[in-house]
Amino acid sequence: MIPKDLRFTKEHEWAMIKDGVGWVGITDYAQKQLGDVVFVELPAIGRTLAQGEIFGVVESVKAVSDLFSPLSGEVFAANQVLLDSPQLLNGDPYHEGWMIQIRVSKPEEVNALMSSEEYEKFLEGMKG
Repeated sequence: MIPKDLRFTKEHEWAMIKDGVGWVGITDYAQKQLGDVVFVELPAIGRTLAQGEIFGVVESVKAVSDLFSPLSGEVFAANQVLLDSPQLLNGDPYHEGWMIQIRVSKPEEVNALMSSEEYEKFLEGMKG
């Protein structure tokens, strides 16, 4: 199930922009590929990110993966709950499992992200 109101990256991050704020997380596909998430590293509040820049790490029983920012902007919130309960990413990656909020500095960058329909086709193409 891919939420229709989000935008997506080829690295399986999602973004939602509302009133100049970008909410960012990983997709359901990403959490399924990772398996049981055991650790999350998030950026410091106040850090400025460029689109595509690594902003953190997610570690599972299978792998360690970098997290890439889908949008440019300043981090003003990080989901501290994930630090103690990283498994929230497995249970609810689109809501309780959000990772960071950024003040979006280049709203036009959202146009470079995939719609839910485009992301669905992208995933189908990965299957072969």
